[in-house]
Amino acid sequence: MSENFNNKINLLKALAILVVVSGHLEFSLIPMFPPYSFQVMLFFFIAGMLFNPKYSFFEYFKRRFKSLLIPYFLYAFFYLAITALAAPFIRKFWGMKITWFNEIIIPFLTGHQLDLISPLWFVPCLFITLIIYKLFSYIKCSNYLKLIFYFLAALFCVIFQKQGQNISWLWLFRTMFALFFVHLGYLYKNEIENRVDIFSFKIFSFVLILQSVLWLTNQDFNPTDGIGLHFLLVWNKYNNIIIPILTSLSGIWVSLFIVNLIYDKVKNWSFLTKIGQNTFHIMANHLLVFNIITYSILAIKGISFDVKNNSDIYWFYCPIKTTYFYFITGIIVTTYLGEFLKYLRKILIKLKTLFCFGTCTR
Repeated sequence: MSENFNNKINLLKALAILVVVSGHLEFSLIPMFPPYSFQVMLFFFIAGMLFNPKYSFFEYFKRRFKSLLIPYFLYAFFYLAITALAAPFIRKFWGMKITWFNEIIIPFLTGHQLDLISPLWFVPCLFITLIIYKLFSYIKCSNYLKLIFYFLAALFCVIFQKQGQNISWLWLFRTMFALFFVHLGYLYKNEIENRVDIFSFKIFSFVLILQSVLWLTNQDFNPTDGIGLHFLLVWNKYNNIIIPILTSLSGIWVSLFIVNLIYDKVKNWSFLTKIGQNTFHIMANHLLVFNIITYSILAIKGISFDVKNNSDIYWFYCPIKTTYFYFITGIIVTTYLGEFLKYLRKILIKLKTLFCFGTCTR
């Protein structure tokens, strides 16, 4: 892959994680395009852009297992310890009862065994989706025919899966919806990006008009209930048959548009590069940072922790005044935490190499 492509993907990943974090703070980073209307689908789209069919199935499985599931479960057990240690001090255990089923199986069913890493629910889902997509890649037919098949699967998911159904099937319906956007990302990268100008004025106008029309269906203008037009893939909660697909498409388009518009001006911004390179760590740790801030403020002001404990994990102190403080602090801290963890990993690899070398030369 070219350096230019890698840099654009990195910037797109940075934008995607900024959209996610803004959504968890209940504000929209991109006006008219609320985060919950497309944020997760943007990550699946990026995964499709990065999909490389050259690997054998077992090699691909091994790579995705190493890049997705190993760091996921390292974080899961780390946060299990953090949650258990913090419980006596904050007077609440933010998670499900500790059992092997909840810690090993629930991540693939809901991903909500621990509240502090609930944003990582999509990682096991992404793993399953990519493995199934790899299997389907062996089917020899037109990519556009496959796109129709994946679209019908996503539509079937929206029509037949309702909130509150048996969670044992939740992973399947999530996957059915996500496959369409993985394939769309692959198709865009390999057959559309350099052949079709999707950022013409006509398309720009069409997307804006479409989004303004979609706003007419908005049922949750109150920020306490969301930021409008949202659907929840995590629970397969939809309030319309086609709107989840349309808002995902419009959100992905505007993200690509922004990256192409600003790329030449920001491609050398090192901090944006670091954000894009640490999306996993930002996703895993931003709720911890938010909650440390919240409990610290409550302690300083002498407010009972029950104010926080009686709400959900996303509750934060005085949102009108503090939203952007949470946002900026969360992004900076988690980005550099990711940089530190990567540095620590390099040190450990060097120590392991030195140890092995010393052992082998005895």
